[in-house]
Amino acid sequence: MVRCVSAKLGQMVSRQRLEHLVAEHGGNYRDRIYPPLVTLSLFVEQVISVDQACQDAVGRALSQRTTLGQARCSLNTGPYCKARRRLALPLVERVAREVAARMESQAQASWKWRGRTVKLIDGTTVSMPDTAANQDAFPQNHEQKPGLGFPLARIVGIISLATGGILESATSACEGAGSAEIMQFGALLNTLATGEVIIGDRAYSSYFMLAELGARGVDAVFREHQCRKNDPRGAQRLGRHDHLITWNKPERPRWMDEATYAAMPEQLTVREVKDGDWSIVTTLTDPRHVTREEILWLYRQRWNIELDFRAIKSVMQMDVLRCKTPAMVKKEIAAHLMGYNLIRAAMVQAARGCALLPRQLSFAAARRAFARYQECIRHRPAIHLTDEIERLLAAIAAWRIPCRPNRVEPRAVKRRPKPHPLLTVPRHVARLRLLRQRAHA
Repeated sequence: MVRCVSAKLGQMVSRQRLEHLVAEHGGNYRDRIYPPLVTLSLFVEQVISVDQACQDAVGRALSQRTTLGQARCSLNTGPYCKARRRLALPLVERVAREVAARMESQAQASWKWRGRTVKLIDGTTVSMPDTAANQDAFPQNHEQKPGLGFPLARIVGIISLATGGILESATSACEGAGSAEIMQFGALLNTLATGEVIIGDRAYSSYFMLAELGARGVDAVFREHQCRKNDPRGAQRLGRHDHLITWNKPERPRWMDEATYAAMPEQLTVREVKDGDWSIVTTLTDPRHVTREEILWLYRQRWNIELDFRAIKSVMQMDVLRCKTPAMVKKEIAAHLMGYNLIRAAMVQAARGCALLPRQLSFAAARRAFARYQECIRHRPAIHLTDEIERLLAAIAAWRIPCRPNRVEPRAVKRRPKPHPLLTVPRHVARLRLLRQRAHA
């Protein structure tokens, strides 16, 4: 494999396990220049690097083969792109999940809340090239005219509060039945374990979701949906801005079958905690075990998932994908998530060595260090790889996020974009107009 990624990947998933996953998902393949594990490593390095061009990935492959004394390969990107198309999507997803699971197993007890695993849930969107195939699989916003928008994919992810790793994810279109965030979360419920705590915004605060989580022994801390109106006369006061309230089962939604609806409880007792404009509902109903301040602290941790998605989309440049077919779009997303988890794994290892929390370290700095040490690790003899990895971890641990309590930033931009007019017709039509104007000039 490419040594820069494989050195870290080998610490998280054994070589035997990787070969087993390749045999399970990769099928039969010839021993080419780009076998599955080499292609996977190059693909992940590609999305981690600042220059995400396929030419750069092929150049790195040539550089390493030269270093190892192997036969030189062509700089033609065609074979590498074909190898990426052959790469099985389940293989990339499985490796990314196993890296996250291994990272979670390394989490120290002090990183958890009362010894319990806390997970964050949220969704985000990414755009991609405007091709016919992408439009069919990931339609653009229905309010945009054809040719003026870009296909959009929705990614719903479950992220560990302790390590920041993406434990599970689901990708879907943003339009059509079953594309809502709460529906994608429903597909991930089986990955939650009894005793865990899940934190999310008001998109997930529904009667049926809280009932389903309660049946699985998972506690929830969600912001209350803005459309819900509770009757204060039936509330049981626990303290200042702290009440127990009862929800009655609503009518059966069209997407739910009758058997599932009948199995739902007729009432739910939840705890409502208020703080300014916030109304938080939770299944942590006993004030003797969990105080109001602890619930508010838990919900404030939800903002970490916003920062995590920003790291993936902005720092790792996943906000605009490059692939032109739906199959490759899904692989590109999976490769980004795997690269993100590998960087997070290095941050976890660096934090353990310095008695820090992983979230006290800068992801952007860790990604830069990871990219900067690629060449060092690639060209160092195998006996010195451990020393280079130790230097990488030391560099990651040196960049710490300053403590900024109660930081508030407006969701607004100061820098004005250039005053170019908006494209109101498809690009090929605009080109024809320019050519006609030039002809008549």
